[in-house]
Amino acid sequence: MDNRDEVKDFLRTRRARLTPTDVGLTAFASTRRVPGLKRSEVADLAGVSVEYYAQLERGNLAGVSDSVLDALARALQLDEAERTYLADLARAAAPATRSRRRSTAEQVRPGVQRLLDLIGETVPAIVNNARLDAIGANVLGRALFAPVYTTPHPADTPANHARFTFLDDRARDFWVDWDRAADDAVSQLRTEAGRDPYDRALSDLVGELSTQSPEFRTRWAAHDVRLHRTGRKHVRHPVVGELHLDFEVLELPVDPGLTLITFTAPAGSPDEDGLRMLASWGATHPATEIGLSGPPR
Repeated sequence: MDNRDEVKDFLRTRRARLTPTDVGLTAFASTRRVPGLKRSEVADLAGVSVEYYAQLERGNLAGVSDSVLDALARALQLDEAERTYLADLARAAAPATRSRRRSTAEQVRPGVQRLLDLIGETVPAIVNNARLDAIGANVLGRALFAPVYTTPHPADTPANHARFTFLDDRARDFWVDWDRAADDAVSQLRTEAGRDPYDRALSDLVGELSTQSPEFRTRWAAHDVRLHRTGRKHVRHPVVGELHLDFEVLELPVDPGLTLITFTAPAGSPDEDGLRMLASWGATHPATEIGLSGPPR
């Protein structure tokens, strides 16, 4: 098992999206047979031979130097997320790393859970792993994402945000902008696949979603990646209505692959009022309705 197919498709899709005009070349439309740049044009821009670039686009990144990766990134006009993804693909292709598995924490430590609980009266907070499994939360965080936690899922697997987004009909109502939520979910899974192509649980999840969701298959094939650090989430909660919340993603260095995500609203805003209503509902409703006693199977 290796990541040659991922490398090949990523480089091919990045090349196809650029036109000669984008990179300052003169286009001769009558003689062009490809929608994007030619391999020879990328090779020239990166300062490598056409034969070498063709080898790279066949998926062989093993042993490629950082300077060549940087040159490719410039030639293909990769953004920060794409540059990181390309570097991860090259790192995963190295013979020394092919047999290693990236250890990912599967549960939150007691100290992290105490932190979640301490901020839980006013701030929804959750902890996801790199596969978007929902493995930790405070009560307000579970109340905010109640539909995610109550989505049926395979036995012995946690609730998962991507599974909810693509396989639960309620997601179309929950996400105010479903397309953006879907793009974000796939880009995060694709990023993790670049870091660790040997993650069996991730491969199983991608296989499940690809089999059951045409929308997921299309997005997965695009090989798009995106940084997910801060921004706004727009949800239509089934109890309190629309909420427009600012989120911050905090990595937990001691726990590989885990991120703590907080959601806040400006003081005095309707969204802050909505969070108060959510807190009241989460504190008084049966645990099964906010995912505290596990989702249906």
